Amino acid sequence: MEIKRDDYLDEIKPVMGNGLVKVITGIRRCGKSYFLFNIFKSFLRESGVEEDQIVCVQLDDDEFESLRTPQALSEYVKDRILADGRKTYVLIDEIQECKPPEGDQASEITFYDVLNSLMKKPGVDVYVTGSNSEMLSEDIATNFRDRGTVIRMWPLSFSEYYAYSGKEKGDAWEDYLAWGGMPLAVLEPRQKAREAYLRKLFDEVYFADIIERYGLRDSVLLGRLCDVVSSVAGSLTNPNRIVNTIKTELGVKTNGHTVGDYLEYFRKSFLFEKAERWDVKGRKYIGALVKYYAEDVGLRNARLNFRQMERSHLMENVVYCELLRRGLAVDVGVVECVEKNSEGKSERKSYEIDFVVNSGFRRIYVQSAFEMPTEAKRKQELRPLKLTGDFFRKMVVSGGNERQWADEDGIIHVGVIQFLLDKSILMGD
Repeated sequence: MEIKRDDYLDEIKPVMGNGLVKVITGIRRCGKSYFLFNIFKSFLRESGVEEDQIVCVQLDDDEFESLRTPQALSEYVKDRILADGRKTYVLIDEIQECKPPEGDQASEITFYDVLNSLMKKPGVDVYVTGSNSEMLSEDIATNFRDRGTVIRMWPLSFSEYYAYSGKEKGDAWEDYLAWGGMPLAVLEPRQKAREAYLRKLFDEVYFADIIERYGLRDSVLLGRLCDVVSSVAGSLTNPNRIVNTIKTELGVKTNGHTVGDYLEYFRKSFLFEKAERWDVKGRKYIGALVKYYAEDVGLRNARLNFRQMERSHLMENVVYCELLRRGLAVDVGVVECVEKNSEGKSERKSYEIDFVVNSGFRRIYVQSAFEMPTEAKRKQELRPLKLTGDFFRKMVVSGGNERQWADEDGIIHVGVIQFLLDKSILMGD
């Protein structure tokens, strides 16, 4: 049974033949290559495209080793462009493997030039994936700017995982919180092998990419920092706080500048996502503290040897990534107000809304509350939403499979399983 990635197929269909390079980005091993050469190619064939119209180049495969220079790749593809009026579809995997020959440092021809040249050929439609040490995903999108269409691919969503798993919703959710959605981990039935696979991705793939790309010497610090960020995922932090944690708990010396650089390397390689704080009433970003969320909770759990499995934090992480996956702009909300303290004196207080979601002119406030067992906890979670002073849609996502309902204040309540499986719930469409 094949894991369906229909959302990405739906995203790529409207941009086919738009004259731009279609760039599929995302964390290593999230399924970009499989999507391009299996799912998308099958779609082309089912749409009536003939085999000779599709040029496939997998640069990380030894079979295509001779094409790993810009000139060789250019000649190979151009020799296969059809001259009979039919469209030629060019699919190139791991485009960053295309480099000038060793010793030819003066060469200014890069794979960007190859792709730009192909775009100018009539009847040619180009699709590439990119990652690894020479180009950690974001870079290719930056270099093409308005000449490229970016398709951001993620590990499997809960919806994709549930559809594939064949499990009951509650069981699927518990497994997803533990193992996440890296495709090969999902396909591995043996628990120990699954754990080993997720762990080795860091040293053998992600860290190796970062170390090679940025010429890092301190791989120990890279690993320790990844541990700390995994541990504090979803909590407010900054480089200086992380420095103190590393020094105090791990006895490793470093500084805020270095940590800040490493955090940016993590972000660019899609290991972690960064959420800024937004002052809801002041309508401005608040500096100093941010939140980091893991790209995949299974990777995060594996990095911590499956300790610190707080389900409330994991659920918040999953909800945050789901919102980004849907192409939405997401910030951490801060609501400030003046209240009377126990002594009757006025004092300024700040309350947090987990996510301020923006889509065009629409805004939704989302509170992730795994459980609200007491009235006090319920008031604590709802208070920030009530203090916004506006009429935007407000929602509390709780653990479980509860169907959506609205309370007396118009706040929507829904279980996380329903929220993740039904995209219409967020916007109320």
